[in-house]
Amino acid sequence: MTTALFDTVLFDTVLVANRGEIAHRIIRTLRRLGIRSVAVYSDADAGAPHVREADDAVRIGPAPAAESYLDIDAIIAAARAGGAQAIHPGYGFLSESVGLAEACAESGITFIGPSVESLQIMGDKAKAREHVIRHGVPVVPGFDARGLSDVEIAEEAVDVGFPLLVKPSAGGGGKGMEVVADAEGLSAALSSARRIAAAAFGDDSLILERLIRRPRHIEVQVFGDSHGTVIALGERECTLQRRHQKVMEEAPSAGIPDVTRDRLLSAAVQAAESVSYVGAGTVEFLVDADEPDEVFFIEMNTRLQVEHPVTEQVTGLDLVELQLRVAAGRPLEQAPAVHGHAVEARIYAEAPERGFLPSTGRVLLFEAPAGVRVDASIETGSEVTGFYDPMIAKVIATADDRATALRRLDEALARTVVLGVETNIAFLRALCQDERVRAGDLDTGLIETLLPYAAEAPTEAMLAAARSHTLHETPCAEGSRLPDTVARRAGSTWQELSDAGTRALVFMTDDGEVLDAVEGGRSRARVATDADGAVWVSAEGRTVRLRPLDRRGRMLRRLAARDRAITATEPDARAPMPGGVVAVHVTEGATVAAGTPLVSIEAMKMEHPVLAPHDGTVHLLVAVGDQVRRDQPVARVIEED
Repeated sequence: MTTALFDTVLFDTVLVANRGEIAHRIIRTLRRLGIRSVAVYSDADAGAPHVREADDAVRIGPAPAAESYLDIDAIIAAARAGGAQAIHPGYGFLSESVGLAEACAESGITFIGPSVESLQIMGDKAKAREHVIRHGVPVVPGFDARGLSDVEIAEEAVDVGFPLLVKPSAGGGGKGMEVVADAEGLSAALSSARRIAAAAFGDDSLILERLIRRPRHIEVQVFGDSHGTVIALGERECTLQRRHQKVMEEAPSAGIPDVTRDRLLSAAVQAAESVSYVGAGTVEFLVDADEPDEVFFIEMNTRLQVEHPVTEQVTGLDLVELQLRVAAGRPLEQAPAVHGHAVEARIYAEAPERGFLPSTGRVLLFEAPAGVRVDASIETGSEVTGFYDPMIAKVIATADDRATALRRLDEALARTVVLGVETNIAFLRALCQDERVRAGDLDTGLIETLLPYAAEAPTEAMLAAARSHTLHETPCAEGSRLPDTVARRAGSTWQELSDAGTRALVFMTDDGEVLDAVEGGRSRARVATDADGAVWVSAEGRTVRLRPLDRRGRMLRRLAARDRAITATEPDARAPMPGGVVAVHVTEGATVAAGTPLVSIEAMKMEHPVLAPHDGTVHLLVAVGDQVRRDQPVARVIEED
């Protein structure tokens, strides 16, 4: 959509109440339209790219989201200070907040989103379910557990039938969802879902639905205006998920029957019209992969979605621009036809080979691939913290057909470089190359069949690149070290490394494997050294972190291995990642068995239990609310003599 559609100025100034890549993406459209942008930032984001890109920026609080990006009063105060007539909430945080919408109305500020009534109905999964049922939209069998005791929930669950999906009534993004295979697992699932829902959304209400065994997750992008018009802008396939978090999305969906597509679009418009919807929204459905004729409403997200770029790529629209137009009271035009195919991959700061644990640290080098769309929240020098979502970038490839789009995405991921934090780029490439993905034979459990994921060992070429870099590295001001060629040629493409030396070097991987780096030829790799002296190497989408070992280091390692061979299991239970302690599951002095959950640690909206290493008596080393480092002991389990 072009600016020619706007005959008068929409808004003079818009505050972007978000961070990261979505803030950058909104600011980009505002700049193109000549609208002044105001960013907000927490202390953790003071140097973030979106802060520099905006025309103005206002600090809203310390790093924790609850004290900054979720603080409605701070957002409204920032809008007033920046002279904003409207607030764009992006996605996540306050994007579906009734409180923010009401505060905007009270302050005379336009909320770039739906009405308070729409938020109240569709923002609560249980209310939305009851509402759309009354308007003839099909739903998955289930029930609202609000106000029911655990005993009553168990009775209702038996009536619906197992397996069941337990999910919070408020919020989205898969947070708090639990799959329950049988009645025995229900109690633990309810406790976990309530705890996560209360922490993430301030509401621990739950709904339970029958689990469709081979579901496909398909959503429809809808738009409504204040003149009563609702249109559908095609569907998106969001089936490739892990733990209910989307990993790859595409538009249109992968080969669903035309009759099913018609039902999806019709049901989505019907659901949006039932609440007189205004603005951008997404109606989400489940379709049984084995019986794709039926569609079931899941929920409606009353905001822009993370995956909206694939819709933009196949429709030619700028959905943020369309949001601004609708918020300013302009009428919608007819929905354009869909052309071609677009596929998006989400790059997360996480380690697939370590169970997808979040990764934090300083980005030593970020290089985005050319020829595709990249929406990123990082740049070289960015700090990835544990306070926010682990998604750091999205890569979107477009082509006339699905097979070519997937190939282009795979090739683009191979050219994407992130050094300094672990990412899922290599895993995304494996998905692009998977036969079932290529064939479009999708269901939400597909990724689980590829797990556990084992990273390939570094190649000889990668080791040679690390060797050459270590022999010729040059210190940088920030404390990391880059090769001379990189320091002198900022913005260059691939570093061509050659090594004329003869001295052998030994490296150790993060999982303890010791590798000899022999002299090599030329290697297309990117290399950098972090502040701890570890060498990061990236090639063809794969990244490895290597620690150089000198003679003393090798000797100490041999001694440690010998000691481990003759002693019992280490008594300390250690944090698998940096984060905050959100639950302590045992009491001081309790007797536990090996594998018993001791504490749970949360980082980047993910919760992970720390288990007892062996049988014994527990001595707790942390409490709820403590912040811990990766590998920090959180409890000690003493074995009985």
